Amino acid sequence: MERGVPVRAISRGIAVLSAVNRDGPITMMNISKSANVPYPTACRIVQTLLHEGLIEREPARKRYRVTSLVQTLATGFQAEDQLVAVARPHLEKLCKQVSWPVSLATRVGTRMMVRDSTHKMTSLTFSNYYPGYTLPIAECASGKAYLAHCSAEERQTIVEAWEATDNETSKMGLLMVADNVVLDKIRSDGYALQARNFYNEEPGKTSSLAVPVHNANGELMGALALIYFASALKPEQAVTDFLPAMQAAAGEIASELGEDIEA
Repeated sequence: MERGVPVRAISRGIAVLSAVNRDGPITMMNISKSANVPYPTACRIVQTLLHEGLIEREPARKRYRVTSLVQTLATGFQAEDQLVAVARPHLEKLCKQVSWPVSLATRVGTRMMVRDSTHKMTSLTFSNYYPGYTLPIAECASGKAYLAHCSAEERQTIVEAWEATDNETSKMGLLMVADNVVLDKIRSDGYALQARNFYNEEPGKTSSLAVPVHNANGELMGALALIYFASALKPEQAVTDFLPAMQAAAGEIASELGEDIEA
């Protein structure tokens, strides 16, 4: 197969399963919208996933949710257990210090996945972002911080994945890396901003500030993000108020992370 050319049927199947996993219980119409596939196609894919036992239909409603069988798809993945264990006390400390929720995210393909968060610790949040929740790299502060600080080789891998897909988030990503201005500024500033996140549970209501997280060997591990109400603070005020504490927390995490974790 030609490099970079995906099998559309498989891509759509993965998109549907991801939509049910991310947003379930979810209706067929919303599966179609979330996965960006035609309604008839979504129906056929859902029937296939039902047959394979990966999803199920709620008895009382026309909504679909994943089954425990999906966990078998991740048995070969080694989670960043040490990263989460080391970071957790610092996430809690930072949340208590700034009052706003903070999250730790790592890259999975062209998305950033929440590994841990403190949304349950504060009332200053609209939703609880559980571990496993994902956001497009180019459309969140943690993704921008990660993209700016990852190696050129890893960045090229991300670019190739964007080039192999045709959606709005991929186009935004390719636009961001078209020149070095945006990423150079993030590296120079030491942080990334996302004004009014539109790819989360409450589109347009929150903004975020993120810094990279490294291990003791200087390898990039992920990103630390602080999420705040867009109506409460201007981005420049968030930087002034929270950046020093966030960078201190990222530094403390790095100092405690062993050098044997693979980035």
